[in-house]
Amino acid sequence: MGSGGSLLSFVVRRLLITIPLLLLISFGVFSLVLILPGNPALTLAGGIHSTPHEVAVITRQLHLNEPFWRQYLRWLNGVIHGNLGDSLFNPGVSVASGIATRFPVTLTLAVGGMLLSMLIGIPAGIVAGVRSGSARDRLVTVGSSLGVAIPDFWLALLLVIWFAVDAHILPALGYVEWSASPWGWFQHLILPWVALGLGGSATIARQVRGALIDTLDQDYMRTAVAKGLSTRAVIGKHALKNALSPAVTVIGIQFGYLLGGTLIIEQIFSFPGIGQYILNAIAEKDLPVIQGVVLVTATAFVLINLIVDIIYGYLNPKIRLA
Repeated sequence: MGSGGSLLSFVVRRLLITIPLLLLISFGVFSLVLILPGNPALTLAGGIHSTPHEVAVITRQLHLNEPFWRQYLRWLNGVIHGNLGDSLFNPGVSVASGIATRFPVTLTLAVGGMLLSMLIGIPAGIVAGVRSGSARDRLVTVGSSLGVAIPDFWLALLLVIWFAVDAHILPALGYVEWSASPWGWFQHLILPWVALGLGGSATIARQVRGALIDTLDQDYMRTAVAKGLSTRAVIGKHALKNALSPAVTVIGIQFGYLLGGTLIIEQIFSFPGIGQYILNAIAEKDLPVIQGVVLVTATAFVLINLIVDIIYGYLNPKIRLA
């Protein structure tokens, strides 16, 4: 009961920290309008080539004629109710609907890449950590070093050349909806998932390996072996739980990185995700779209870290008291 209560209080404390953090992020995102030089309405309307009518329309649309604090509170109230505004250059198209149609594509890329990272990285780290200094350990160490060093976009280009252009095994470009063809959807995602997942698997493998080596070197682990417990029991019941706890933090950070770092991969594979959406918005200086995408991405990253903190607190009771 006490353990459950301490976990609940830990979750409440994390939530109390998260709420003001999200408010601070929202203020920073809204303040992007301040980095526009001169009159923001004039800049967003096209600069010196804009007409007074176009400037007036954007001024009214973004409420730029009001005090800044009132603009922010009006925008924040809309955000709380799911209204991120409308695109400046696509009249009648809401930012929320634009993100809603594209975010699942980016999320699919990030989740698939993360799962691949875990499926490769965790077993590789365990294999290397259990037999530190062995040939398997050296192989994993060299492989993880290469995985960390190779940029995602370069690996993506190599995969396209090898498997799509030369071998004609997998498609090179485009995205297929699951509803249209589940098999086509899967085929078009294999190369992006591999490009995103290999680098992450290298980071996870190194973390798991180091944590497992440190755990197995503890006195209580040597005592367990001396008492006659089998190596499998010592590793499976005791060492792995302690070794994987720090890896949870790395996995959470890695997932946040994948979620926000799919931009180049989406461009290479011509995926209609968030990355392509915000690039078009930047080119058009479509401020509401830029604000909406940055806010959603930053919020997702914060929530992912909140979940990671809760999982870490569950696995390691000492963290709840920190």
